[in-house]
Amino acid sequence: MTTQRQSMIIIGAGMGGLSTGSYAQMNGYNSVILELHDIPGGCCTSWERRDYIFDWCISWLLGSGAGNGMNQIWQELGALDDKEIRDFEIFNSVIDEELGEVHFYADPDKLEAHLLSISPADKKLITQFCDGIREFVKMIDAYPFLVPVGIMSRWQKLKMMWPFIKKFNLIRKSMATLMSDFAAKFSHPLLQKAFNVIFYEQHPSFPLLPFYFNLACAAKKNAGVPEGGSLGLAQSMEARYKKLGGDIIYNTRVHKILVEDNKAIGVELSDGQKMYADIVISACDGTDVVKNMLDGQYSSPVLDKLYDELRETDGQMFPGYVSVFLGVNKDYTHHPHCRTHLLDKQDLAHCPGMTHPGINVQVRNVHYPHIAPKGKSVLYITYFSTYEPWAELNNFQETTTTKRHHTRVKRSVQYRLAKKTLGEFIIDKLSSHFEELKEHIEYIDIATPLTQVRYTRNSKGTVLAWQPFLESGESLEDEINANGTTGLPGLSNFYMAGHWVTTGGLIRAAATGRHVLHFVCRDDDKPFQAWIGENPLHQPQSYSEQKQHVA
Repeated sequence: MTTQRQSMIIIGAGMGGLSTGSYAQMNGYNSVILELHDIPGGCCTSWERRDYIFDWCISWLLGSGAGNGMNQIWQELGALDDKEIRDFEIFNSVIDEELGEVHFYADPDKLEAHLLSISPADKKLITQFCDGIREFVKMIDAYPFLVPVGIMSRWQKLKMMWPFIKKFNLIRKSMATLMSDFAAKFSHPLLQKAFNVIFYEQHPSFPLLPFYFNLACAAKKNAGVPEGGSLGLAQSMEARYKKLGGDIIYNTRVHKILVEDNKAIGVELSDGQKMYADIVISACDGTDVVKNMLDGQYSSPVLDKLYDELRETDGQMFPGYVSVFLGVNKDYTHHPHCRTHLLDKQDLAHCPGMTHPGINVQVRNVHYPHIAPKGKSVLYITYFSTYEPWAELNNFQETTTTKRHHTRVKRSVQYRLAKKTLGEFIIDKLSSHFEELKEHIEYIDIATPLTQVRYTRNSKGTVLAWQPFLESGESLEDEINANGTTGLPGLSNFYMAGHWVTTGGLIRAAATGRHVLHFVCRDDDKPFQAWIGENPLHQPQSYSEQKQHVA
């Protein structure tokens, strides 16, 4: 770049947007975040209902423990400031009404002993799996998160890979073996079923590697839950961003990205107001950005296939969630905090959009004690759900545009009846596991993929965008690494952050903010910088709403 860029507009205050904002401020840019909702966090959120807080997102947070790149990012973003981390002995339990129950302990030694007590005949597979976790425990701290691969030199890439050379065969095999294939090898039918839902739901495309990685993090106390919950994490990141001099404007919907001579120069809001900046970064729904805000003018064969073909292909995007919250006037904290209940196939008829017969049930106030009054409980019941059945129930009507952009939506009678029927089914299913449940329920709240669209505009209500280990996620990462940017072909001064330019959970989305500022700083020929806590040399700079910025 021949001229120094200073001002920056960021679209979206989710994990990617908040992260981008903080790293922008640390590197001397004057940024403002424009957010559709009236609170930060995007999918990382919670909401209040009477005496209860319904926490929707974090069940385990990678990077919650010190000594690794993931944690460094959270620390730089202020996400874990003054927060106690709660770790659990059991990552998840799986129950089958006929076959029994299995516990996936965080400690691989306890896990191995427990699994062998269930099925001694499966010793070889059990030992292989637990040894894999033990080996990954040794690699967690070296796992690269801080610098995007697309910006690395050949020497940096070799240095990044060096700690993993000795484990090459393990990593290769863990990538080549699908969990579904591995689970099918067990002789015990309970283990065959349970291994597929270690992550609460079935992930048909996942190989062994993510299971090794996440359970290794749990074993190292690096996958706990933060005090204050999901919204608390987002609010801490918001506070960090503002302390660095950043601004957030809520209840603001971006309609178009303004372009002049193939350069992004600002945005037009839904009310017609225009805001200008040297750099525009989208950290919101990728489909909305590429196809609507930019009218499909800037793309590539890979991106065309992603947004035109793979987005419509079953399984290539992460599904949405159906979440049933029960506020209960009874103490259930003595129950298992997290358990996947396997259902029968006939139960699918009661659960629109369900992708496999099972529900995850959490006593959520064990994770976050502040969300329920003493002596009461919040039950959090979830399942992966496709978008189309709920959209069809609502006659394919998504939202009603209002002044605040995310409020007052009209739902069909069929949609509301389906939610009511689902709630009754869930309560009936759980009544044998939670004593006196029906008579002590004080509040029921149900969210569907349409709820996700309503508050975040995420395409089809997806929670994590592209699926890893499939063509969508793999081709996206190859494109970014090959091009060395998260921008779009032919459009300068524009970049993307958040889940639509990565695969994985919250730490991945947060890492994109760090990565995109690496790209921005490279393009401006300036060194990237970041720090934890206070920096006495930093002079906070704000996006100024002067005539040159707002029209």
